[in-house]
Amino acid sequence: MSKPSILVTGGAGYIGSHTCKQLAAKGYTPIVYDNLVHGHKETVRWGPLIVGDLEDEVKLASIFQDYEIEGVLHFAAYAYVGESVENPQKYYRNNVSGTLSLLAVMRSNGVDKIIFSSTCATYGIPEAMPISVDHPQHPVNPYGRSKLMVEQILRDYVEAYGMQVCVLRYFNAVGADPDLEIGEMHDPETHLVPNVIRAMRGELPHLEVYGDDYETQDGSCVRDYIHVSDLAEAHVLALNQLDEGSKLAIFNLGNGQGHSVFEIVKMVEKLSGRKVPRKLVGRRAGDPPVLIADAREAHEKLAWTPRYNRLEDIVGTALAWAARADN
Repeated sequence: MSKPSILVTGGAGYIGSHTCKQLAAKGYTPIVYDNLVHGHKETVRWGPLIVGDLEDEVKLASIFQDYEIEGVLHFAAYAYVGESVENPQKYYRNNVSGTLSLLAVMRSNGVDKIIFSSTCATYGIPEAMPISVDHPQHPVNPYGRSKLMVEQILRDYVEAYGMQVCVLRYFNAVGADPDLEIGEMHDPETHLVPNVIRAMRGELPHLEVYGDDYETQDGSCVRDYIHVSDLAEAHVLALNQLDEGSKLAIFNLGNGQGHSVFEIVKMVEKLSGRKVPRKLVGRRAGDPPVLIADAREAHEKLAWTPRYNRLEDIVGTALAWAARADN
């Protein structure tokens, strides 16, 4: 009996590749579709790779003809906030128009299950903390708006076409596969934890800290960091829920606790035994002081419990990934 095939768009990326590993471990065959603009061919280890763009409906359709696709995990998107402000056309064309192409091919091939990789950026500046799934959504940049547009499109597809949809809004993904088969490899790298580690290792002259005058415990921004393997597990659980007939489900994925920039720096220093050079610069426009997830619905309805809920464990896997080349 063949394993069920799941199309994973953006499966050569950071979160997508970790999810492919989880899918394979749970008996699925991940079929990766990625244009490799930001993804990495070497991370595709648990199923075939088809290289292509979302808007290439002919190539997308060929995948559905070659494999018996049972559902789609949709990670493929551009995700740099600053770039989205400078070039919104790129983001709306890829993230929104590309998703419409994917949905059209899914419908024409009779596949109605999709899990969408969304973001806490759809909430914008939070009005309450922790942030629940019914918090008002007022994104403040084109990246967040493109994700919200796709969420709205998916709601309409549920109503009009009976699609089965699960929306997963991530908070700050971090860490690496504990087996060190895959990890975080962004270029450019904008995420805090890898940049703290790069500064510690001398690969950056210093870490830039964007403000130390926020109303937080130490003046630096506080974020909810969730291990990438825990995110990956949530996708498999969401797929199981769609198999049970769910029509539309929306979940926040976070640890439900916040850590400041300076806490991250201190943890890297503690675990590595080395100092992190840093330079204080001005606040970034639109940076909220605190972002923490209310992920209770994911716990209750998906039976999802993050395994890596200690900062030491999360940062430890990121450090191990960064040091792998030294061994």
